[in-house]
Amino acid sequence: MNIERLPTNPLFTPDNIKPSRPDVEIMCAFNPGATRFNGKRLLLLRVAEKAIPDEGCVATPIFDPETGEVHIQQFKLDDPDLELSDPRFFKHKGTIYLTSLSHFRIATSDDGLNFTIDDKPSIFPVGPYEAFGIEDARITEIEGTYYINYTAASDFGVVTALITTTDFKHFERKGIIFGPDNKDVALFPEKIHGRFQVFHRPAVVHTGKPSIWTAASENMLDWGRHEYVIGPRSAHWDCERVGAGSAPIKTSEGWLAFYHAADYNTRYCLGLLLLDLEKPWKVLARSNEPFFIPELPYECEGGFMPNVVFHNGTIDLGNGNLELYYGGGDLVTCGAKVKLDDLMNQLK
Repeated sequence: MNIERLPTNPLFTPDNIKPSRPDVEIMCAFNPGATRFNGKRLLLLRVAEKAIPDEGCVATPIFDPETGEVHIQQFKLDDPDLELSDPRFFKHKGTIYLTSLSHFRIATSDDGLNFTIDDKPSIFPVGPYEAFGIEDARITEIEGTYYINYTAASDFGVVTALITTTDFKHFERKGIIFGPDNKDVALFPEKIHGRFQVFHRPAVVHTGKPSIWTAASENMLDWGRHEYVIGPRSAHWDCERVGAGSAPIKTSEGWLAFYHAADYNTRYCLGLLLLDLEKPWKVLARSNEPFFIPELPYECEGGFMPNVVFHNGTIDLGNGNLELYYGGGDLVTCGAKVKLDDLMNQLK
């Protein structure tokens, strides 16, 4: 299938984004939500900032939920109580500290190739449930309101929350919509049988694997009527975990839905689903092979994790032309063009 990566990829790297304060640096800028707004493309980037440590130290940005302030805490590298085993976090006396804190920034473009990004955070963590940061926004527009679903992390677990806006200047927090542990929430662009519909990905502890479910709500806040959609497939490219991408696209044949999946080597690729228009948990077709895989250096080499294409932002340009915005290598923001017909043909 013809996937045309943008010639200006990667669109954003840590080097071309301004830190929000002098004692931090940009670690990653990736996994953007995407929409059209005022005739422009608008991305909501996840920007992860890490503290700049003193020599011989490791540092962490600590968010105070009561004040909303961030302070930098440091530990000596030769501290016997320090455990360093993962670039995303470390442990000190059994307490987990993240190496970065994520917020959202708005970037806009007239042509989809050249973007202007805000110098300051557009949406910053608030309250105790976002103490470890906010991640991986997905944007759905319904009747002039833009619904932003995102992941929030803290000591209490990983939850999904909702923000609404009409102008991308003023944001109204609606609170948690799925409790811990849950992520990858993508809202359908219209009601089905009078109810809002979403994908979500509950974590599993006792049985099962990370899988995509649907849920319905009459008010966008209280969700029920959960239905299983798909899970990982043994001996396939999507054998370890699956999660929803951006909002699905309505076609005459059904809902076309994007999903990401990892294999046992944590390679993340993209697949497709075709779902029944009336019962969106009913699978009509599913990708036998991924339609998009990590191939280029900015996808195969990365920050938190190499060999990753992670998509949560689609812009429909009309006439069957789509732009996919995605994270490469858990480090940078990229874009690609694809034809709707090509995606549909991949499912036949």
